[in-house]
Amino acid sequence: MTDKGIVIVGASHGGVQLAASLREKGYEGPLTMLTSEPDLPYQKPPLSKGYIKEPDPKPTVLRPEKFYTDRDIDLRLGTEATAIDKVAGSFTLADGSSIPCSRIALAVGSRPRRIPVPNIDAPGVLELRTYADSQAIKAAFDASSSVLVIGGGFIGLEIAATAALLGKSVTVLEAEARLMARAVSPAVSAYFLAYLSGLGADIRLNARVAGIRVSGGKASGADLADGSSIEADCVISGTGVVPCTELAEAAGLEIENGISVGETMLSSIPEIAAIGDCASYVHWQLGRRVRLESVQNAVDQAKTAAAALLGEAAPYHEVPWFWSDQGEAKLQIAGLSDGSEEGVLRGDPESGSFSAFLFADGKLRCVESVNKAGDHALARRLIAAAVPLTPEQAADPDCDLRALVKQARR
Repeated sequence: MTDKGIVIVGASHGGVQLAASLREKGYEGPLTMLTSEPDLPYQKPPLSKGYIKEPDPKPTVLRPEKFYTDRDIDLRLGTEATAIDKVAGSFTLADGSSIPCSRIALAVGSRPRRIPVPNIDAPGVLELRTYADSQAIKAAFDASSSVLVIGGGFIGLEIAATAALLGKSVTVLEAEARLMARAVSPAVSAYFLAYLSGLGADIRLNARVAGIRVSGGKASGADLADGSSIEADCVISGTGVVPCTELAEAAGLEIENGISVGETMLSSIPEIAAIGDCASYVHWQLGRRVRLESVQNAVDQAKTAAAALLGEAAPYHEVPWFWSDQGEAKLQIAGLSDGSEEGVLRGDPESGSFSAFLFADGKLRCVESVNKAGDHALARRLIAAAVPLTPEQAADPDCDLRALVKQARR
């Protein structure tokens, strides 16, 4: 069968890595990347931090333009794919044209989730997904003295910390009883509550938004379910994301909290792979389907998908890791805390540098490190090698974790 090429939809961290891996593995066929954004693929983590606070920010590209031309990668900026034609083996684009292909990789990511309340779509309610979004937030910050952030997850808190350090009056509304409740342990939640409060942010927990206030045709705050209200010059919605599955659904792919893929990142149609925020897979340790939102996950899944698309399938068994920079505080997470039954602290939160070691069924599942990069690096090795570790050892600062890793390797 004639190879009509591979089309990658999405050109963020995962999509770019997938293209690079395909060429590194010797694939010489036609290779096309589509992205609806007008800029060369760029680093996404600075969106909530550096791109907002720098005087004249420019996106930091993942690879220079020469990378794509030298490898004969047809990178199409500002190009939106609207449909997959499985029969013809092609992509239909927004301008009505089509691209032939034999295999497809969907790296389409996720989009901001909007809470279903009145006026959530009002002008001035800002979200963060792209460089253009970050520049809209920067412009709003420049013209504002008060900022309201809806959502106490990673993105919301990163933006809130940035705003506070810029001297803004910041209020954060979190619907749950603690910050980052779905992602971190209570000890880490408590630390960041105290840290962000120390920056001057007004953190309100159990605060459910009933609607967005509008004045002069623009968002001007929020009404809460308890009857109170908050006025603000700038309103940010940071209430999580949902996977972009429209293309996949229309093509008949299985969907389960994202595009359902197997352990090699191939979908229910084996000529189509999916990676990153848009894909869900059965995690090798948890034994259930998960969808992870991190640069590491997208990049590592891209390497697995590249091999699978070239007939070199191998299961994806990487230890997931995440990070969040909130002001000067750095949170790093290794593993997944799902189902953890016991947690112990290594170090004192009062010192501003500590780790939470989380266990389930007597095994280390996850380590959350605050300003403790060494613990994070060791945690990734401990979990990957399934090194036997007790909660008592984890909590003992005199226990040499590095020695345990070396012993396990021997």
